[in-house]
Amino acid sequence: MLVLLPPSEGKAASGRGAPLKPQSLSLPGLADAREAVLAELVDLCAADEEKAREVLGLSEGLRGEVAKNLELRTAGARPAGEIYTGVLYDALDLASLDPAAKRRAARSLLVFSGLWGAVAVTDRIPSYRCSMGVRLPGLGALGAYWRTPMASVMPEAAGSGLVLDLRSAAYAAAWKPKGEVAARTATVRVLHAPTRKVVSHFNKATKGRIVRSLLTGGAAPKDPAALVEVLRDLGYVVEARAPGRAGTPWALDVLVDEVH
Repeated sequence: MLVLLPPSEGKAASGRGAPLKPQSLSLPGLADAREAVLAELVDLCAADEEKAREVLGLSEGLRGEVAKNLELRTAGARPAGEIYTGVLYDALDLASLDPAAKRRAARSLLVFSGLWGAVAVTDRIPSYRCSMGVRLPGLGALGAYWRTPMASVMPEAAGSGLVLDLRSAAYAAAWKPKGEVAARTATVRVLHAPTRKVVSHFNKATKGRIVRSLLTGGAAPKDPAALVEVLRDLGYVVEARAPGRAGTPWALDVLVDEVH
């Protein structure tokens, strides 16, 4: 099973350990694309703070994020699972998983990123600010930029099993499963049951709880239909729609009343 996650806008501070080693990151086929984004981002932030803030969509109160990007090559790095914070990652709570669940997380979780393309939760990265919605002056819109390199590496990364796609729309734009990979992919929406609307907090927290449940339970569904049964056994209310045509993923709606 491969689980695709969005990153978080908020991130923990970089560590005091060794700096980024780009060659050590997962999905080495993305190395050249990563270097191109990293180089332009650092140059942009070094050349003009105001333009960088505008390009990155940062408010005045987030001006310090520009300075953070200047230090990407020298700042201490930490596992991506510790860098990403926010509602989904709080609910997932990787740090508190037992050793077996942590090993499953290391094998199965990929976090999509405007800067790195995608990283494993064990990949050591510095804290940064660069969402997939950013349009860099040289490389253009990152969602479109990543499509070509992602198309070359993700089918192999997906292997032959289930792909559970929990990404938000901006990050889903960087890679869309096709063909037989799409047939074993399940996308998930979390709906507030009384209103049947997507509510951000319910959506993020529940997705984090779903991943945690799968990891701690050792569940390994082989396809979307099996995933539906596993989630129902775990107590989730799931409505599933099988693909209406070849080459499209399953669509799952998880209904929740409230999230604690």
